[in-house]
Amino acid sequence: MNSIRFLCRLNNIQLQQIRLGHRIRGKAPIYCRTIKERIDELNYKDELYTARIDIGFPTEKKNALSAREDRIAKAQKAKSDKNLEKLARNLQLEINMEQSRKDWLQSLGPLHKKQIADHYAIYEHLYGEGFFIPHLDLEVFYDLGDGNCLPVYYGNVVKPAEALQSPIVSYESDGNSLWTLVLTNLDGHLKDNEKEYVHWMVSNIPSNCIEKGDVIFDYLRPFPVKGTGYHRYVFVLYKQDGQLKYDLPKVTSTSLEDRTFQTREWYKKYQDNITPIGLAFFQSDWDKTVRDFFHTTLNMKEPVYEYDFPEPYIRPQEWFPRRKPFNVYMDKYRDPKQINKEYLLRKLKNEHPFRSPEPPLKFPNAHPFPKTMPSWLKVQEQKIRLKWGRINDV
Repeated sequence: MNSIRFLCRLNNIQLQQIRLGHRIRGKAPIYCRTIKERIDELNYKDELYTARIDIGFPTEKKNALSAREDRIAKAQKAKSDKNLEKLARNLQLEINMEQSRKDWLQSLGPLHKKQIADHYAIYEHLYGEGFFIPHLDLEVFYDLGDGNCLPVYYGNVVKPAEALQSPIVSYESDGNSLWTLVLTNLDGHLKDNEKEYVHWMVSNIPSNCIEKGDVIFDYLRPFPVKGTGYHRYVFVLYKQDGQLKYDLPKVTSTSLEDRTFQTREWYKKYQDNITPIGLAFFQSDWDKTVRDFFHTTLNMKEPVYEYDFPEPYIRPQEWFPRRKPFNVYMDKYRDPKQINKEYLLRKLKNEHPFRSPEPPLKFPNAHPFPKTMPSWLKVQEQKIRLKWGRINDV
């Protein structure tokens, strides 16, 4: 036993390192993990569940050196143009917005769209770990009448009353390609949060003509439920590798059960034949037309979600409440209607039907109070003079 105790003490002595007369606490550096190892352990993520998969078309590879040389050449040409400088100094320089948008779509536009879609969790709720870069510009417009159109960008707000009819969809396409357009609501399912409602699906679209495609789901207007905030409505354009016949029944009714949909499972089934390439989405919240839609079209009672605010907790009274203003403490246990009545009677006491009201005090805090007045009453009178607190409720 003595020998075992001696060995334990010897090991403890060996672990105690001393440097410059100071004892070093903790393990020796050779036995410690590095900061990088600790950070990697804290931020560990299983690749099986966190790795993202690009399911879209690959990005066109460009020569970075030539693109940089072209950008420098354009900048130098613009700087050397004295006419441009003169117009800019006189605030007369006009920019061609169409050309600017075209340059943006050909350069950083698709990546910016992907970043916005990631911000709104569009890819996560559509495909799970999948994502794609929308290389093709998908233009969607709702016709408001009188020659006005409301565009769908990437998260702008479109009210249900503005999206009653199917939109106008356009994109660049050659004459030999076929497309599928799907519109789904990611937030509107009334029974299962994991499912969606498909509002529009058209397949085998030749070129750029939606009217000649095969309509699988007729267009259904947005109907965000009251109290649930903004709903995300997503347009996704898929490019087909040939003629397709989806294993889905044609739905022309407004039955919500028939329109229950899950994009991830549907895409997994046809991923070898379709590839997403275009994206546009908008947000929509409740308006009065949704109530009529539930009653007249869906023939059901409109669900309404509201916050249930519980009454504030009031602790039991104490015999001697310390460090609490007398009037504020007592008002907690009184009827609010009685308190408002007292303020109203005080206000009406100084009112006269034939005289104008007295002008307010120019400097309210400069007028002294009686020395015999208690402190809690002084604070209350100061609030009334400054029109703070309950006096504004009357």
